[in-house]
Amino acid sequence: MPKGLSYRDAGVDIDEGDALVEAIKPFARRTLRPEVLAGIGGFGALCRIPQRYRNPVLVSSTDGVGTKLKLAFELGRHDTVGIDLVAMSVNDVLVQGAEPLFFLDYFACGKLERRVAAEVVKGIARGCEMAGCALIGGETAEMPGMYPEGEYDLAGFCVGVVEEERIIDGRAIAEGDAILGLASSGPHSNGYSLVRKILQRDPRPPFDLLEPTRIYVKPVLELLRNVPVKGLAHITGGGITGNVPRVLPAGTKAVIDKAAWPRPPVFQWLQQAGNVAEDEMFRVFNCGIGLVLVLAAPDAGRAASELRAAGEKVHEIGTIEKASGEPEAILV
Repeated sequence: MPKGLSYRDAGVDIDEGDALVEAIKPFARRTLRPEVLAGIGGFGALCRIPQRYRNPVLVSSTDGVGTKLKLAFELGRHDTVGIDLVAMSVNDVLVQGAEPLFFLDYFACGKLERRVAAEVVKGIARGCEMAGCALIGGETAEMPGMYPEGEYDLAGFCVGVVEEERIIDGRAIAEGDAILGLASSGPHSNGYSLVRKILQRDPRPPFDLLEPTRIYVKPVLELLRNVPVKGLAHITGGGITGNVPRVLPAGTKAVIDKAAWPRPPVFQWLQQAGNVAEDEMFRVFNCGIGLVLVLAAPDAGRAASELRAAGEKVHEIGTIEKASGEPEAILV
């Protein structure tokens, strides 16, 4: 009679998965907020809405890291992509004016390597600490045959909360408003299919292309307590020209001076090494601006001062003008 088969024979090691959960619990524990009732290990995680909210509205976002993971595999570095994963969702929640409450992750692989997975989750926990949100759960899926050896995929999900009357939706944006840009840390997690294509031409970049996405949550939430901000845009896929119009009301356009901030050297290298057209650069990459704020012109100086005091690099990059067609962002 043939030998009886086990799940391990099929390529799934339950014990390794259980050991990973125990290994990551201390990192998740450091992220917990007072509202969390139950965290890692249960069927579902429980979290109250903070009692200080009178008319709370929940704001959610989900995202991944994209093909930046391919670079992490090639370099054997797994400690920063977890920060990227958190950043992409918490920054999206932030632009509605919301405070991130909790985060869940999904880690999928063909064969679970506990050391690699633990590095990734430690990065996720670090990102949650930076954003002030709790890592309260997730899923580790070991699926033989689904992924090449040594590779994995990541997805994340964030829930935040905002007072209903303080939701930032861009409706108050008007002609004459100022546009501020907060510096990015690099390409963040966008455009890496093109980055990897460029690396085929020049495989020795003089920059760390795994520099994690900047998390803007804490300084911007503090700013929102003190200065009225009319609109926020997270500059992700689509760049400045694709993302700023998403927060503009009808009858307006953003006129942005691309000489108003120094273009970081990593983008200069990408453009030169790939012979990438200028318009394409701004459609694919953030080109040095990771978050855009729109506010009344008299408030711009105060906002910039507060953000700089919090450690952000801030540039006044443009103004809002009247427009006859659909909202757009024009680079001049």
